[in-house]
Amino acid sequence: MKTNPGAKKRFSLTGTGKIKRKHAFKSHILTKKATKRKRNLTYAGQVDKADLKNVKLLLAMK
Repeated sequence: MKTNPGAKKRFSLTGTGKIKRKHAFKSHILTKKATKRKRNLTYAGQVDKADLKNVKLLLAMK
């Protein structure tokens, strides 16, 4: 099975095998968003357990 090229650009693995993702809502219309909110969106998060199966399928992982 092939790796989805869009998913390949958006997700990466941590050293322990968890999947990292970036936060949404940080690309435009930033003037109305609070500084604290924008700062917290900067840091990477982890893929939620509910979405893990689908993301692994896109990345062609088992």
